[in-house]
This record gives sequence, C-alpha cells and structure tokens, in this order.
Amino acid sequence: MNIQPKHTEPLILSGRDVTAVLGPTNTGKTHLAIERMVAHESGIIGLPLRLLAREVYARVCEKVGAHKVALITGEEKIQPPGARYSVCTVEAMPRETDAAFVAIDEVQLAGDLERGHIFTDRILHLRGRQETLLLGAATMHGILQRLLRGVSVVTRPRLSHLAYAGSKKLTRLPRRTAIVAFSADEVYAIAELIRRQQGGAAVVLGALSPRTRNAQVALFQSGDVDYLIATDAIGMGLNLDLDHVAFAQNRKFDGFQYRNLTAAELGQIAGRAGRHLRDGTFGVTGQVDPLDEELIKKIEGHDFDPVKVLQWRTAHFDFASLDALKRSIETNAPVEGLTRALPAVDAQALEHLSRDEDIRALTTNAKRVALLWEACALPDYRRIAPAQHADLIASIYTDLARHGHVDENYMAEQVRRADTTEGDIDTLSHRIAQIRTWTFVSNRPGWLADQAHWQEKTREIEDRLSDALHERLTKRFVDRRTSVLMRRLRENTMPEAEISPTGTVLVEGHHVGELQGFRFTADQTAGGEDAKAVRTAAQKALAAEFESRAERFGASANGDIALGSDGTLRWIGAPIGTLVSGEDALKPRLVLLADEQLTGPARDKVAARAERFVNFQIESLLKPLVDLKSADQISGIGRGIAFQLVENFGLINRRDIAEEMKSLDRKAAPPFAGLACASAPTMSSCRR
Repeated sequence: MNIQPKHTEPLILSGRDVTAVLGPTNTGKTHLAIERMVAHESGIIGLPLRLLAREVYARVCEKVGAHKVALITGEEKIQPPGARYSVCTVEAMPRETDAAFVAIDEVQLAGDLERGHIFTDRILHLRGRQETLLLGAATMHGILQRLLRGVSVVTRPRLSHLAYAGSKKLTRLPRRTAIVAFSADEVYAIAELIRRQQGGAAVVLGALSPRTRNAQVALFQSGDVDYLIATDAIGMGLNLDLDHVAFAQNRKFDGFQYRNLTAAELGQIAGRAGRHLRDGTFGVTGQVDPLDEELIKKIEGHDFDPVKVLQWRTAHFDFASLDALKRSIETNAPVEGLTRALPAVDAQALEHLSRDEDIRALTTNAKRVALLWEACALPDYRRIAPAQHADLIASIYTDLARHGHVDENYMAEQVRRADTTEGDIDTLSHRIAQIRTWTFVSNRPGWLADQAHWQEKTREIEDRLSDALHERLTKRFVDRRTSVLMRRLRENTMPEAEISPTGTVLVEGHHVGELQGFRFTADQTAGGEDAKAVRTAAQKALAAEFESRAERFGASANGDIALGSDGTLRWIGAPIGTLVSGEDALKPRLVLLADEQLTGPARDKVAARAERFVNFQIESLLKPLVDLKSADQISGIGRGIAFQLVENFGLINRRDIAEEMKSLDRKAAPPFAGLACASAPTMSSCRR
C-alpha cells in the first residue's frame, strides 16, 4: 500500500459538465440542486453542516420516498438497500462516485483555514457522470474559472432586498430577529437579557448537537419565541423566518486567532434576514460600533472581494512509514490558486503520535500506517488540548492494531460516563461532545465487533442528552407563559381563561394572577414585558367573565352578600365594595372595589344591586333610627336627642344627654321606644 505523492496534476483541471451556481444568500441555490438531483437516476449532494444535511435529507425524502435516500455523515448513516440518492456532509462524501449527479454546497468554504482543504478536494476531483453543480458565493467566480477549464458559471440574484437598519439597543430590536455573537458566554448573557425583557429566546451554537439545534430552531420557527441568539452557525444555509439580523459582536476566533469578520462573512450571516420574496434588514447592537458606509454598501450590494486562493492538501498519502506519511501531508500545492493548508486536527494528532515510541512500534507496515491515519480523522468534538485528543486516538488505535477492533469494555466505560441527563447546560454540552466522539467511532466500518449495537446505543444516548439540553436551554432562556400569551395577543385570538373556585386565574394553562370579586391581581413574579403580557392577556381573557359575574351578582340573593363590621361588602366571600361616610349618616356612599374593565351596563348593574343590599340592611337593622329620623312629631329637646342618636347610630353617652333627658316631656318619649342607649350600663332611663 505504498502510494507515492503525485506531482503530475495538470495546471488546469477539466470543468466539463460542471456548472457553478453562484450568488448571495436567498437565491434558491440549494433548492435548485435538490430539483436537479431528483431529475437524475442517481445523485449525491454534499453540505457543510450535519444539521443542514438533515434538513435537505428530509426534503429529498418528501420528493422521492425515504427508501430511495441515504443520509451519510461522520456520526450518522441511514443507508436503505438500493438507495439512489445520498445526502452527505462534505467530509463524508466519497472521493469517487458513479452517481449521475453531484452537488457541493457552500463552495466558498474552500478558503476556510480549518476545513477548506476538504472542500477544495471535492471541488477539484468529485464529478457526476452527467452533471456537477458547485453552489456558493459569487466570490468564487474567478478562482473556479482559473482552476476548472470549461466550467459554466451561472449567477443568480437575491430574491429579496437586504438593507442596513443601523444600530439598535438589545431591548429595542424588532420581532423575528437573530442576534449574533461568537462566544457561548456572550450568547447566554444576551439570551438571559432577552428572556427578561421579551419573554424568551432560542439559542443556536455550533457546539450544540444537531438534534438540540433543530429543537431550538423549531422553537423560533413556531413563533413561541421571537428572538434567536446564535453564532455564525446560522450563516450556512439554515432556512429561518428572520426579518432582521443584529451583530452583537463582529470579532471571532477562527481556530488560530481573534480577528474581525470579513465583509463576505458579515454578508453571509446578514443575508439570512428575509425569506424568498420578503425583504430583510441587518444592523448592529450592544457594544458594536455602527458599520461604515463602504462596508454597508458591500453587504447590501453583495459585492465582496473575490476568493484568490483555496486551501489544499494532497489526497495522495504515502503510507510506507510514519515519516513518509508526514512528508506527503506537507506536499506543496501543485498549481497557482491553491495553497497548502495549515495542519488540521488530524495532522496535529499524527505529529503528536509520531513521537510516541509505543505507537511507532505498532506502525510496522503500510496497512498499520494507513490505519493510524484513519484513526487521526476522529473529530475533536470536545475541543480539548491537541495532546489530550491525540491520547484518545492512541487508545483507539492501539486496540485496532492489536485486536482488530476497539475493546468492548473500554467502549462501554466511555459510553457509560456520558449516559446521564443530570447537570446544567455546560455539563450536558460536554457529555454530548463525549458521546458524539463514540457515535463517530461506532460508525467507522470495522472498528467495533458489534457495530450495530453501539450505533444504536450511542445514538439513543445522544438523543436523550440532546433533548435534556434543549429542555434546560428552554427552561433557562424562555418564559413559556410570556411567550404563549404574547403569541395569542399577536394572533388576536381570545386566550382561553380558567378560573378556579378560589379565584386562581389560568390563561392558556399558565398562572397569571388572582380574581377576587371584580378585581384582578396580576402575578407578582411577572416583570417587564412579562407583566405587560400577563395584564393584557388577562384583560382580554377575563372580559367575558366580568360580564358574566355582573349578571350573577345582579341576580344574587341577600344571603350571598354580607356587610362586615369594617364596612366591606362581600359577595360569596370576595370583597366587591366598601362603605364610606356621606353627608347623611344613614346614607353612606358605596365605593365599588372593581377594575376599570367593569364598565357600562355591567358596572351599573353591580352598583345597583350593591346599593339595594346596603339600603335593605339599613332599613332592617337600623329601622328604629330610620323611624326616629323621619318622626315629624318630635320637637324641641327631643329632636336634638334624636339627631344625636341617629348620627351615632343609637349609641350616645348618658352623661352627654343627662340634662336633656331630665327635661324631656314624657309625652314626647314614644318615638324613642325600642332604642337602646347601651354605651353606659347605668343608662336604664334611656330604655322603654
């Protein structure tokens, strides 16, 4: 298996039957590729993300049936017998194929320092028998024409307009906005702020598993939340209903250094705003300075500097020895327009392992060297130090070289460590990275004795961890109550209200407050937009309840209403009014304890029934005082005493009226019959 590096590649490769479909985002390039692929008898399409591959796989299955479509990524393989179409990540695409059609998406990634050499290899060498499509940014026009003789270039315009909207505060961003940052800490901090102010946000980071990212995207797409906090992971063809993209950061770590985003990178992300024929906007927020006029013009006009060089690494490896393999990896690019790629994760791992005497002792022939290079392809999902990642590869390779497969007990122990859904967001993210490593191992042909078992086991664990992480993210960054209520209000639909016998109010199943009588008290834990949503939704949902209660109260019996010693009028225990003093002691003023929402005829009905009850109580319980007040035959001293008794509700101090009582004519006494001046025990003379 001694394959020497080849240096005989032509300066210009054949581009016959190759079409480059280039243009900005939202031009329908991926849709075109799917339509063209299913028009052929067989085909393969390569995509930059496993998440996007999953989305395209689902779309192709809808068109031709799942039994005809394969999904192939580093961590997942769905291969129905006789499948005619394959949807892959670019890394999982074969280097040769007999398929009639081949498409490679986002070809501008051939210039990426980390993954670019893989895209370049597929662009230069992978062809469909009948048709090959290269999809990507217009910045690839010149370099593709220079490298591929006879390539046909088709430029597609954007379907909608993209415009700069300036700088806005985070709390003033419009609905259906994606806020872009480039570190997990910043993404989480922004999501927390949006939750408090707007009710919630979905979160998309490259470190999330595809299943978790899908669930978070679905949360946004469904309208449960109106804000998406994301890294540049959204820039690679994910179909989102975005109206606006706001950059909260414009610097990122590209794997080698911190740097400002290029105009093309900003344009790729900003271009996610707008869908099909709907226009979109972009801008900045937070601490990012407003964009300068020249940069804005480039992004709005999709006019970016052309890609001048593609990352390249030889595909002709020399497996004669470890040193020969390392030399072949360092082969210089053979043509102008290509540059030798910096050492990728696999090359860094190989460099580390080549200094390990135990590993060198195992690589005794070309087959063993090739096996080591295959093991070095294990992705570093955990983003750990190169030496730690190399140690993991060394353990796997040692088992493969000595036993022909990875030790089952070792595999079981590694999987067991990741198999728990306890912990916070960071802990679950770390476990997902761990299990993805072993999912990849389980999908490598020949690496495990019972491959099918471990594929099923690792996939099941990854799914459970992903679901748990989605649940934690949603719990932390989404206020379900506010999201649901605001969604109902936007849709202008009547929220469904439920009121318990104790007065607890639930709207759409969420606790929003308490209704006592005709007064609603909102949940005191709500603040900001949450409080506003609760109040608004409650008012809308309780409108019919206020009307109904007014009807029931208007027809209620006296036994359902009570007047307390504190002057509070209660209806079945709930306060609905209070009595305050008026100009006439026996005609107190009734103040309803009711929200402003009780208006018009309903309020009049409540007030009239309450006043009837109060009048009844006065006329029945204070009848002697009412009679005394209206007694026309009382005059002189008797009228004065009667006035004091009425004003004091029948209770006056004996000493205060002692002289008047002595001079009171016995003939004038009958109107006082039945009154009890009981404020003093010795006032027997006041009783008849």
